[in-house]
Amino acid sequence: MGLFARLKSDCSEAWTAYTDHSFVRKMGDGSLPREAFEHYLVQDYLFLIQFSRAYALAIYKSRSVADMRASLMGLQAILDVEMKLHVKLCADWGLSERDLETAPEARATIAYTRFVLDAGAAGDLLDMKVALAPCMIGYGEIGGKLAARTKSSNPYNVWINEYAGSDYQDLMHGTIEELDREAGRSFTESRYRELRRLFEAATWLEADFWQMGLDRSL
Repeated sequence: MGLFARLKSDCSEAWTAYTDHSFVRKMGDGSLPREAFEHYLVQDYLFLIQFSRAYALAIYKSRSVADMRASLMGLQAILDVEMKLHVKLCADWGLSERDLETAPEARATIAYTRFVLDAGAAGDLLDMKVALAPCMIGYGEIGGKLAARTKSSNPYNVWINEYAGSDYQDLMHGTIEELDREAGRSFTESRYRELRRLFEAATWLEADFWQMGLDRSL
């Protein structure tokens, strides 16, 4: 069993709370209130700015050119794909890119992004990859599941199809492979407890991020 599979299995409660959150289910059946999705999108754009910094830190932490290129792929996916998707969706609602960049960060956004940056600054590349994994891998899993059952009239299909698409699915699988490859070089059993703590905390913070969006509509 690879490290990611082991972490996901051992943190199944947190993983389910994240990937099967009511926000996700409502997005999948199209019943999610627009204000909840819009608030999530704005905050996720701010989240991605900080996540880009985390991937840049992963490049710095890399010990080989191959590692640097792998982290660069994640950085490019955020800057050139995910953030552009957010700008496009928000533009349809009259929000400019500047509106997104200058919006105040919610507490859930600050909590998650600073957790990941701190994990990367304090640890090595494996710590960084473990802290990043729930976001990069979870979104691919969520997108794939929702795409399999969504209706063509779902207003959130653009988001769903982006993460269910082959480009992001390839990135998701590549992220798993890179995490397991790094574990093959620097993992020891004595480290597992701390790595699990990082993964589980990041996964719960992802669930909190969905809840932040859902609370907007309550």
